Amino acid sequence: MLIDSHVNLHAPQFDEDREAVIARARAAGIQLMVNISDRVSHFEKVRAIADAADIWCTVGTHPHEAKENPELAAADLLAYCDDPRVVGIGETGLDFHYDFSPRDVQAQVFRAHVAAARASGLPLVVHTREADALMTEILETEFAAGPFKMLLHCYTSGAELAARAAAMGAWFSVSGIATFKPAQDVRDVIAQMPADRIIVETDCPYLAPVPHRGRRNEPAFLPDVLAGLARTRGWDLAEAEQRTEEAFFALFDKIPRPAVAAS
Repeated sequence: MLIDSHVNLHAPQFDEDREAVIARARAAGIQLMVNISDRVSHFEKVRAIADAADIWCTVGTHPHEAKENPELAAADLLAYCDDPRVVGIGETGLDFHYDFSPRDVQAQVFRAHVAAARASGLPLVVHTREADALMTEILETEFAAGPFKMLLHCYTSGAELAARAAAMGAWFSVSGIATFKPAQDVRDVIAQMPADRIIVETDCPYLAPVPHRGRRNEPAFLPDVLAGLARTRGWDLAEAEQRTEEAFFALFDKIPRPAVAAS
């Protein structure tokens, strides 16, 4: 089963042809997608796409947008978690590359998401960029206060953060960056990730994999991401597909696993 664990189908880049993009994904064999919330104020748009049987969603606010609601509390996020289509908390985290929101606000809002993940049992979808030290500190401190499931999505940070997150049971998702020629440092980290806790994503409309690099990304390109992961780990495509499927359902355990048709 091909599963795109991180799509942004509500993004304006898809406003002209969203249904065609989804149709191409299905034609390419993508059987499940998780539409990721970029801010709580956009949740209704995010959720509307998850009305489709093969699309689920999360609730949360990206670190870029943390300044929109610096007083966001866990209770604000938990109010959405009874929705049967909401399967994760986030995308949330720290981004010190762009600093679109003040760093202290990013950290405060991130901690609210952690608390919501812990209380709901839903996995935390974590964005981390150029913030390894503080990210490690927050994750380890919060995990010691009470465990929670976490996914470090589109992982491009350092090997030490990856190892310390893995020690807390973290999952990791691999994106099209794994196919970029200059990204050997990313592939080196991917090669050391826990084999049973790796999933794949497109992060569309961003980060189109080779051979589509430079184009708007879409879920139909996921097989190229899977192929990049397989090369990096020394797996064949069937093994990569099976491993990432098993890891996905272990993480997103609110999503019912489709029954296997009798032969």
